[in-house]
Amino acid sequence: MEKPQRIRVGVVYGGRSTEHSVSCVSAGAVISHLDPEKYEVIPIGITSEGMWTLGAADPTQLQLRDGKMPTVPAGEELALSLNPATRGHIRNLSTGKEHAVVDVVFPVLHGQFGEDGTIQGLLELSGVAYVGTGVLSSACGMDKEFTKKLAAAEGLPITAEAVLVGRDELSEQEKQTLGLPVFVKPARGGSSIGVSRVSEWSQLPAAVALARESDPKVIVEAEIIGAEIEVGVLQYPDGRVIASYPAQLNGTEDSDEGFYGFETKYLDDVVTATIPAPVSDEMTTQLQTLAIEAFHALDCDGLARVDFFATESGPVLNEINTMPGFTPISMYPQVFAATGVSYPELLDILIEQALAH
Repeated sequence: MEKPQRIRVGVVYGGRSTEHSVSCVSAGAVISHLDPEKYEVIPIGITSEGMWTLGAADPTQLQLRDGKMPTVPAGEELALSLNPATRGHIRNLSTGKEHAVVDVVFPVLHGQFGEDGTIQGLLELSGVAYVGTGVLSSACGMDKEFTKKLAAAEGLPITAEAVLVGRDELSEQEKQTLGLPVFVKPARGGSSIGVSRVSEWSQLPAAVALARESDPKVIVEAEIIGAEIEVGVLQYPDGRVIASYPAQLNGTEDSDEGFYGFETKYLDDVVTATIPAPVSDEMTTQLQTLAIEAFHALDCDGLARVDFFATESGPVLNEINTMPGFTPISMYPQVFAATGVSYPELLDILIEQALAH
């Protein structure tokens, strides 16, 4: 009896965003957890300049080594067919030779040009199935301003913020409303790159300048006192949506950065997570319910990680990630492992949902 044909999965990673290296590490973990009996993996790297090229055949090449993050080197240039009649066909641009045909794309891309609706639009044009949410919800999930506008429209609790576009300073009214300290962030950034904590207004110009290195639109948020809690959301092929156990982050304030910044997330070893979070059953239910409501408020598909502050008056939405990290230490696979969905099972569900959708 012949074995069933394996599903051909194009794992796309790297990209032009500031989260290029994080994407590489996530992709390495995804590739190493895809069952070779079920899937034929076609790794596709995108360089930091935007060239699509042959990906790493060995996922260990996509690991953090000696404190250095991996990157995608330039190589043979590839292109995905945009003709739905030849959906999933990937060719070598210089020779025109077919490199591979994929059934589904897993865009393990974080940040700009990967999580913001742009590659999702490309995949929609090509007619190929892909893991994750669509164009509009990806764009709105990436932009913290619009995440909060959509969440607020659904009645979800959000943090107070001011948006700086074409200006570097807050008005006196905005300063009074937000108070100190505040967090200054790129509106469409991720992995806490370009984020600063400001405890004196004299620090604001430098913080805004740092955030603007990643995005011309800057968000200034009031600091919220409460535990940082993350909840995974997963959609099954039949449309059913579940929320994971919440994870509480511990030690985020003990790093050199003083908050859950890039180095704290990926390079330091000071932050731990308690899963399930040590909160009441009532708070757990609230967090899971709000996470699913946020997922639907942005019209997401497949997956998301929803981040909250657990305050004395209840959960407050911080942000939503429509393609959360998949590194070995990332919260999304960890919270579902604790909930009873292993990493390989998680990938199976996501790929099946993409194909069904």
